[in-house]
Amino acid sequence: MKTMVDFNLEKLVRPNILKLGAYQSARETLSDKDAILLDANENPFPFGYNRYPDPLQRELKKKIGELKNISPENIFLGNGSDEIIDLLIRAFCSPGEDSILINTPTYGMYEVCANINNVNIIKVELDGKFQLDTPQVLEKCKQTKIIFICSPNNPTGNLVNKNSILEILYQFDGILVIDEAYIDFANDPGFISDISNFPNLIVLQTFSKARAMAGIRLGMGFMNKDLVKVLNKIKYPYNISFLNQNAALKAIESKNTDSGIKEITKQRKWLYEQLSKLSIVQTIWPSDANFLLVKFQNHQEIFEFLKKEGITVRDRSKEPKCEGCLRITIGKSLENLMLITVLKHLDKADNKILIYKNHV
Repeated sequence: MKTMVDFNLEKLVRPNILKLGAYQSARETLSDKDAILLDANENPFPFGYNRYPDPLQRELKKKIGELKNISPENIFLGNGSDEIIDLLIRAFCSPGEDSILINTPTYGMYEVCANINNVNIIKVELDGKFQLDTPQVLEKCKQTKIIFICSPNNPTGNLVNKNSILEILYQFDGILVIDEAYIDFANDPGFISDISNFPNLIVLQTFSKARAMAGIRLGMGFMNKDLVKVLNKIKYPYNISFLNQNAALKAIESKNTDSGIKEITKQRKWLYEQLSKLSIVQTIWPSDANFLLVKFQNHQEIFEFLKKEGITVRDRSKEPKCEGCLRITIGKSLENLMLITVLKHLDKADNKILIYKNHV
């Protein structure tokens, strides 16, 4: 069996973060629900939201732990996954000195958060199939604190080869973050079960996609409990509101996620088939997510035309290997039908122009 390289958390954490005396709410150690609360300068009159939320989200973490088959002490919750990404960079990367590594094209917030924190960004392009260039990653990550891998990847939609990720995990002694925001749409278990084997592995998931709760901004980080402690030191005391914790608890109890995922994957297949019939479509990449990356002829013209028709898609044409590409989120059946109807109108117009040119 392979053995991974030595992982030394204290060497990775910024020295000032190691020494940091974190702000601590008295509620973090409170177990008595009927206690008289005179600690936080709140308004004592119960108008519904007069109390601060649990700073450690204990009830919610317990429910998520049961759902994901992982201990609550291995869970960190953020105000969206973006907060967790930002906290990781702040915890491990000294401004102006350290770097992160990303595999382009990928989710843009890794780069944005690094730039905000004045942290260098090492970029390794994905190969022609949008898979990792593993030798390049291993070569360039030697001075890197954090590697971010998005799987299924955004904007390409594909799962990243698991063996490639494992090869990096066995050789990399920094923090490896696997962003699984779209994992529920893929026929794949993801990496949560590997947390116990790799102390430097962090898996990100979210309530925004499959659970249809983008509005509550709840990201989940699954990791070694010592990594959770580091992030708890630097997060804002009450980063997940009372309203959002309750909304997430209700979503877990409702258990309605599966039907939504099945309908989205069904619509994804239908949309792929319909787009394949259009002459203005050059390439559609297979997707394990809730969107399709599509290369169009005259993509800018199509993008603007769709906007005028009240349909918003995402232009990803400036990303590496995504020239001429639009990213299309899978909508409801009627929305997808309207998109295809509009594109068919464009397709016919484009064909008329081609016929005209051929006869001139």
